[in-house]
Amino acid sequence: MSAAWPPTEPAEVEITSGDARLAVDLRGGALRSLTAGGGELLDGYAAGTVPRGSRGRVLLPWPNRVRDGRWSWAGRDLQLDLAGPDKPVAMHGLVGWQPWGVLESRPDAVTVGTVVEARSGYPFRLAAAVDHVLAPGRLTVTMRVRNAGDEPAPFGAGFHPYLAVGTQQDGGVADAELELPARTELVVDDGGLPTGERRPFDGAVGRIGDRVLDTPLTDLDRDADGWARVRLRSAALGTLELALDGAWPWLQVFTGDTLPSGQRRRSVAVEPMTCPPNALADGVDLVVLESGADWSGTWTLGWEV
Repeated sequence: MSAAWPPTEPAEVEITSGDARLAVDLRGGALRSLTAGGGELLDGYAAGTVPRGSRGRVLLPWPNRVRDGRWSWAGRDLQLDLAGPDKPVAMHGLVGWQPWGVLESRPDAVTVGTVVEARSGYPFRLAAAVDHVLAPGRLTVTMRVRNAGDEPAPFGAGFHPYLAVGTQQDGGVADAELELPARTELVVDDGGLPTGERRPFDGAVGRIGDRVLDTPLTDLDRDADGWARVRLRSAALGTLELALDGAWPWLQVFTGDTLPSGQRRRSVAVEPMTCPPNALADGVDLVVLESGADWSGTWTLGWEV
């Protein structure tokens, strides 16, 4: 009988540039920690722990929720696993807990990857790679997806970083100021699922105060370079700017009101997304890749601390 066992210790990879340091969790490929100037720029989690609120998570092959986990494609009725008996939705894709591997690395850059294997609720095979490049004052993240199967594959993608405001206290986002480059809000019900309504949105939020956000946004205002920019200002960290290229037509913004005590309203999740909640079922803004075809999308986080 062999004495061999699979590795059970937490595994991650770190890159650095100047005083900036990024840790990528190889359980799920999540952005676990980003520090610069001695401060945490992302509200992440400790190594080896199970994060709450999908902190730093890669969202693939769908972001956000699918109602009852049910969807159809090419005449097939499909059923995804649900988040729980009290939460009848499929949440945030399939890669958040599976192993990722290091594909390439150098001191200031790393690419990690995984394969989404076909299964009953999602009968498509995708290869996924995420490139991270760290420079003074900037992190650049690119997701690349390839259809590794034999038929067209529909999917959505996203990321779930929580932008820090320099406090670990509940309610710490109140004094931060937020600027969102969006003109339209997708109205959702109490479960975060679309009601079918859209309404105008004023992205000049300003001081967050007691405002509650768990909001899908689209019709993004883009600068001349085609990028949309979110700005979060706090006394402790100055301005964090998250910018999205044209591959991301949606944002979800979440002030953390439903998180457990000790994590509530202490940071703001700004989630680049290719599609809105329930997109697999509704067919809104899905990416469909032919066999062997590729897709990519890039976002950046900039800072001055």
